[in-house]
Amino acid sequence: MAFVNVPKDLSRIKNKALFNLTARQLLCFGTAAAIGIPTYIFLHKPIGGTTAAMLMIGLMLPFFFFAMYEKDGQPAEKILRNIIRTKLYFPGRRPYKTENLYALMEKEGQNLAKHTTTPQVATGKKQKSNK
Repeated sequence: MAFVNVPKDLSRIKNKALFNLTARQLLCFGTAAAIGIPTYIFLHKPIGGTTAAMLMIGLMLPFFFFAMYEKDGQPAEKILRNIIRTKLYFPGRRPYKTENLYALMEKEGQNLAKHTTTPQVATGKKQKSNK
């Protein structure tokens, strides 16, 4: 008897639109083709075929990246947006500083020892010894 394995987590399964690609991937690939192919057609004679092909690849590559890259369930543009927000919009230095109470008590003890005088020096008399 034939059977089909069904994954336990169905949240990662995406709906395929055409050619086994998602709608987002089709949009990105279509945009890449709309930018890259006319670039090659108009520039292959003036600057040469190899240079025009390299320029076309360079222009299309970001769209392929946005279509295919996904980390932790987030597409590349959301990751890029989060990076921009943390680096440019809200760039705060948040140093972790602790308050060392032992060092503070030691410093206060040293200051207290410097400012206090012994009774012998303050009155000018010697203390009586109990012998």
